Amino acid sequence: MTKKIIGIDLGGTTVKFAILTSEGDIQQKWSLVTDSTENGSRIVPAIVESINEQLEKYQLTPSDFIGIGMGSPGTVDRKAGTVIGAYNLNWKTSQPVKKLIEEGTGISFAIDNDANVAALGERWKGAGANEEDVVFITLGTGVGGGIIAGGRLIHGVAGAAGEIGHITVNPEGYDCTCGKKGCLETVASATGVVRLARDFSEDYAGESQLKYNIDDGQLITAKDVFDFAKENDKLAVRVVEKVAYFLGLACASVANTLNPSTIVIGGGVSNAGVFLIDQIKTYFDQFTYPTIRETTKIRLAELGNNAGVVGASSLIKEHLNGTL
Repeated sequence: MTKKIIGIDLGGTTVKFAILTSEGDIQQKWSLVTDSTENGSRIVPAIVESINEQLEKYQLTPSDFIGIGMGSPGTVDRKAGTVIGAYNLNWKTSQPVKKLIEEGTGISFAIDNDANVAALGERWKGAGANEEDVVFITLGTGVGGGIIAGGRLIHGVAGAAGEIGHITVNPEGYDCTCGKKGCLETVASATGVVRLARDFSEDYAGESQLKYNIDDGQLITAKDVFDFAKENDKLAVRVVEKVAYFLGLACASVANTLNPSTIVIGGGVSNAGVFLIDQIKTYFDQFTYPTIRETTKIRLAELGNNAGVVGASSLIKEHLNGTL
């Protein structure tokens, strides 16, 4: 029997697990609610317990597995297998994740940042088509990214490479949680889209259901903004065009520097789909030079919620091959 891999996608609300073949095909999936109480000290023991339960359920032993790969928020030390600063998990101090999971399961373990891991997933089994040069941008509560160049995940000297959300797209723009102004994250994340809509609404005088809802004090989401834009609501159209402008500008900066074959856009905001991608491409073409325009494609992510577990499993393969 060929050996299997366990992929884990650790998030602030849920922990997703999968047992995959060495080819990256998912055989079983399950999930846990992330219990971040008591400074997140329950998270890793719950992961260990859950894995051991599944092994027992399917009558598998540690020797049936190549390893366990995991994507985690926060600052990840890949060699030490530790995570620090994952505030949505309440991990303010360094967590010895690798040590605890290897001791608890008897299976070798590798870990990386969640956006990097999702990039590996989309590159291997998704829109990246297993090409050597792929950039992944995830548009969620924040904006994250992962860069694969020459088949290798780029980490940078402090492990902070791929932070595409902190490309400055408007030097006079909104304050970002990182401490500077005008980051892509402030205008293209789910919260950023809503913030733009509220700002634009103040100066907008025409007919608009979106404006009515904002003025009425209703709670609006990024999805609402895109839905209204698809119905040709004038204010929503203006907001989405601005979001696409900023994303097109950031994608062009990345492409002019790296010339990847594909920039893959995923995360919740990307659910706006082709409607958003087409507008991003218009601005991308405006801000790229001909060679880039002709060779770098922008595609929608394909794996959805499975990107994390698939990427985590590929982490184990890359780890063993020594390419990370």
